[in-house]
Amino acid sequence: MGLTKEKLRRRRRQELKRRIMLVAIPVIFLLIIIYIVGAVYFSKHFYGRDTVFGIKIARQTTEELKEQVVEKVRGYQIALQTRTGEEIITAQETDLQFADNGMIEELLDKQRALFWFTGIFGKSEDIPIEMAYDEALMDERITNLACLNEENMEEPVDAHLEYRDGGFQIVKEVMGTLLDVETTSAKIKESILNGEEVLDLEVVQLYINPTIYEDSKELARMQDDVNRLIDVTIVYDFEDRSETVDSEKISEWIVFGDNFTYELDAGLVEDYIRTLGKTYDTFGLPHKFTTSNGDTITLDQGDYGWVIHKEKTTQELIDLINAGKAVTTEPIYLYEAKSRSTNDIGDTYVEVSINQQWMWCYVDGVCIVDTPVVTGTAGVADRETPRDGVWAIDAKMTDYYLVGEDYNSHVDYWLPFNGNVGIHDADWRTPEEFGGATYKTNGSHGCVNTPYNAAKKIYENVTIGTPVIVY
Repeated sequence: MGLTKEKLRRRRRQELKRRIMLVAIPVIFLLIIIYIVGAVYFSKHFYGRDTVFGIKIARQTTEELKEQVVEKVRGYQIALQTRTGEEIITAQETDLQFADNGMIEELLDKQRALFWFTGIFGKSEDIPIEMAYDEALMDERITNLACLNEENMEEPVDAHLEYRDGGFQIVKEVMGTLLDVETTSAKIKESILNGEEVLDLEVVQLYINPTIYEDSKELARMQDDVNRLIDVTIVYDFEDRSETVDSEKISEWIVFGDNFTYELDAGLVEDYIRTLGKTYDTFGLPHKFTTSNGDTITLDQGDYGWVIHKEKTTQELIDLINAGKAVTTEPIYLYEAKSRSTNDIGDTYVEVSINQQWMWCYVDGVCIVDTPVVTGTAGVADRETPRDGVWAIDAKMTDYYLVGEDYNSHVDYWLPFNGNVGIHDADWRTPEEFGGATYKTNGSHGCVNTPYNAAKKIYENVTIGTPVIVY
């Protein structure tokens, strides 16, 4: 009988096992030999994928690795990336050296030689080494860096508003190149000790940056608000001249504070009103005047003219701007004259010539009174009529008594213009006494004695404030 199928299958399996054993035993033996050799080898050599100071440690002894580290440190340099360029610090400039403190030996000691075969599966890691430098040389080199030179550092500027082309525009921030010297110096030293070859001052956020950027929503909101504030035109009317307060002018008075605040600076507004006063105030200032005889004279005395009330006008202007009211208006005045034009005397006034002993009264440029008068006694200090000035009529009174130390005189028309000095009728004088040389020996106590009809007509046609010119 032949072999059964079962016996045949059994014999084949046994034959296969025998052959596998014949192959496996030598392989296992070989692997044991390789493992033992590897364990012995890696008891003196590094394995793994790690690096030290950028140098691969695999299959190197401690001495070999240290030699390479020393050589690499000798040629080490760090590149500082700044906003204005690149600066290099070399090992020679700072006497940078590898601090051989046994770290590499300790690294090998921690390596488990019996598990050398696991090194191919580990993660790659760069292991830092300890380096040392000359502190004085390092500080000197850092001090000489261009990026830390005070003259080269530009302050950052926040995005802000500036008035341009009729409105406030957002001006982009300026990043600047300002560095904190102490913080930057410490970071450079740290990077060198860590063996870093590049230090980007921007990336590690060493620059002192602006706090407000052009895309700020708060800045955009303030821009809208402040442009609404200045969108107003206010015209000051000075009859034959005018001054306009518009967005350009108002923009000069806007001051910006912290936290996106702003306000109209009352002091700056008042400065503007004071400038108007210097231009348009006439009170106490010399007046040019053309006499009835055609002569042009300068009158530097008197109390006639305009004075802007600075404080009240300032506040009114601020209120108008805040209210957004576009108006044509006048300043608030402390003192007022009759005409607001350049010639503030205007076309209605009383003119007195002491030398000619004559008086004229003009209403709207038409002479309605042309009369001789008697002024204060010449050469007597307390009886001369004030002259070379412009005064304003202070009051209008009738049936009035003029009282002094040696007189008590009744007049029908009394028009004072300088304290107790005024224009009045004088019925105690004869018509022949008016004009001529009477004032030299028998003048008034300072007033302008006027014929009755002339005094009446002047009284009826002038108002309080009408200028009186005496020369």
